[in-house]
Amino acid sequence: MALGLCSPVLAADRALLIGIGNYQNLPPKLFLHGPKNDLVAMKGLLTETLGFDRSTIRVLEDGQATRAAILASIEEWLVAGTQPGDRAYLYYSGHGVQVTDEDGDEDDGMDEALAPFDLVAKAKAKAKAKDWEGAVTDDELDAILERLKGRAVTLVIDACHSGPISRSLSDEVSAGIDGARFLPRPEAKPVEQALTRGLRIDLGVVDKPSRANESGIVAWSASAPYQVAWDDLRLPIESRHGVFTAAYVAGQTGAAADANANGLTSNAELFEYVTAQSTAYCASQEKCDTLDPQLETKAQNLGASAVIPAQAGAEAKARYEPAIGDNIGQASYQDANAVDAVGDIVGKMDAGDVTIGIDRPTSMKTGDVFKLTVASKVAGSLILLDVNTAGAATQIFPNEFAQKITPLSANVPLTLPDEYYGFDFEASGKGESAFVALVVSDAVDLADVAPKTRGLKLELSARETLSEIVSRLQKTWTDELDKRGIRWSVGTLRYHVE
Repeated sequence: MALGLCSPVLAADRALLIGIGNYQNLPPKLFLHGPKNDLVAMKGLLTETLGFDRSTIRVLEDGQATRAAILASIEEWLVAGTQPGDRAYLYYSGHGVQVTDEDGDEDDGMDEALAPFDLVAKAKAKAKAKDWEGAVTDDELDAILERLKGRAVTLVIDACHSGPISRSLSDEVSAGIDGARFLPRPEAKPVEQALTRGLRIDLGVVDKPSRANESGIVAWSASAPYQVAWDDLRLPIESRHGVFTAAYVAGQTGAAADANANGLTSNAELFEYVTAQSTAYCASQEKCDTLDPQLETKAQNLGASAVIPAQAGAEAKARYEPAIGDNIGQASYQDANAVDAVGDIVGKMDAGDVTIGIDRPTSMKTGDVFKLTVASKVAGSLILLDVNTAGAATQIFPNEFAQKITPLSANVPLTLPDEYYGFDFEASGKGESAFVALVVSDAVDLADVAPKTRGLKLELSARETLSEIVSRLQKTWTDELDKRGIRWSVGTLRYHVE
């Protein structure tokens, strides 16, 4: 059913879908079986869920997807074919590669790139060995995305592009791995690949995340740059698809990703869903160490709808409102109730790992005195917010009054306020509110998004504050030995003041 708030699909909205499984100059052992099925799934998503007319979708598959055809289609179909305010959607399924950086803008001397159908390995003097020739580099894509300013741009890449291959693959990296969507550099040796591990954490093809954030682009990538994206090897060859693409489509075509069950699947909820599906796949495969999809966008987009709510008429108008953001051509909505919207922004389900208790009934009267207890199954740093339906938030913890500091010890409750505060918490403001506790298990510095100096002192924007914190927690945690998603949990407690 159509949402009453929606505007008609603009004829100038355009999507370009690129899927390459067979390559002109590669041996069959390096072919991928999933991209052809990915294209079918993505066409269905665009037409049946995201409101694209079939006439606005161009598909380049295998031999159609040469370097020249890809660049020409992006320029003519997406750039010249759209205007500010239109939607521009670019999807790629296939191999990713690295090539020698020619302009000196990469710290490791390598450009991330997409592998077109006619990619070829040739000797290059600068590389002092064979290098990939004919790839579509991140610099070229950056320049194209620059010309799409003002459009609602979605970039989805089901490939990986970085040299730091998972250690379990290093002995076989030169030969290629069945189902791995990455081509090692020609004549690469395992030791050379190992030496590049962990030098840089960046976003897939668009390896300058700040540009995505500044422009309003919503950019999805199947894996972090030190990881491998995969065809689903659990399936028969003819039925294979990209692990990421399957989760990305499934999360938008049903209610599976709607963690708070409010009828709106947000970008944050979709991100958590595809992350969980990718983790589950990786756990089933011996050669897959970790798999962390990446989302780069402005923090304010996290709680906005990835999928337009499938409700109609007055009910939709009462529950949802247009999201405020830069993607003006995209029908994007948010839950009008700031308390209900907490789950959309956080994205995670409240799984009981973090619990919040109150020493009185959750239905209170103005002026009632209460204490809170917060406990976590895993040790970590605590951020505790109070959010009301008007969209205001108070940072309860950290604050300058508490003597006990985080990190919380596992299963050891923290009481707020304790005897050192010198005051009590009193219920105020009529209506429904919620306490939101985030416990971060990794040593992430959140002082700039949750400084203790504003604790219990300032009235904050709940959406903005939560979005900034969650956006930070979606980044990759990395040290010399451990590279993965940041570990954090959430707990909520609703209460009512009469």
